[in-house]
Amino acid sequence: MAQGLPSPVGPALAAGAAVVAGRLGPRRREMIARHLGRIRGVPPSTRDVDRAFASYGRYWWEAFRIPNLPPADLEAAMCYEGIGNIEEARAKGRGVLLAMPHLGAWDWGGAWLASCFPVTVVAEAVEPAELAAWFAAWRRRVGMSVVPLDAHAGTGVAAALKRGAVVGLLCDRDVVGDGIEVTFFGERTTLPAGPATLAVRTGAPLMACCVIHEGDHHRGIVLPPLDTSRRDGLRADVARITQDMADALAGLIRRVPEQWHVFQPNWPSDRHPSV
Repeated sequence: MAQGLPSPVGPALAAGAAVVAGRLGPRRREMIARHLGRIRGVPPSTRDVDRAFASYGRYWWEAFRIPNLPPADLEAAMCYEGIGNIEEARAKGRGVLLAMPHLGAWDWGGAWLASCFPVTVVAEAVEPAELAAWFAAWRRRVGMSVVPLDAHAGTGVAAALKRGAVVGLLCDRDVVGDGIEVTFFGERTTLPAGPATLAVRTGAPLMACCVIHEGDHHRGIVLPPLDTSRRDGLRADVARITQDMADALAGLIRRVPEQWHVFQPNWPSDRHPSV
């Protein structure tokens, strides 16, 4: 169905359906409201929460269309800043680690990037299993290599970096639950240690990036590499770099808070809210 609905009809219908679904799910609305409140520092309005669901609807509409879009269409709907940070690192024969939040149109950005560079992505398991298989298949279809998020993910990413690949890592949720404690939007939580650990051990530059919606188009943003130099022991260095990564991701998310597609608890207080 998504293939046959052109813009602006398709995204408008997807956004409307997502808003309706969001209003039927009070727990998810409450979680989005909590997240938006942290980001903005003030309680969000009903319209703010609706816009978050609308953005998520657009994400899914695009996700179903991307595998059938030619590279020229992806390029035509993109503008970008900081892409030279990737090009400079690859010119030195090095792979690149991209730390991304679940913001805006990350899959559109990944598909576009795969038309320019060799791209590897680490994919977390999603339910149902059929959906996870579908995502893996279409990412491979558009030219991405897929590394499952499991005990062997680090080895797979290190091999991709050695080949000079650009590796995309969604880093704003500690999915496994063994991450590094950081301050994120003014509150303590944990984020994955993998990006900083890989940067330290492989020497690959670590850059925060995102792709956001701007009207009918998309803007890719790649920030300069984080300081991943060795200063102390491995544990201290990874903790420092992970906090720097959290700060960089927060800066990107603050640009378009309603496009941050995290509907799950992301801070300890989300699971144990005060009464």
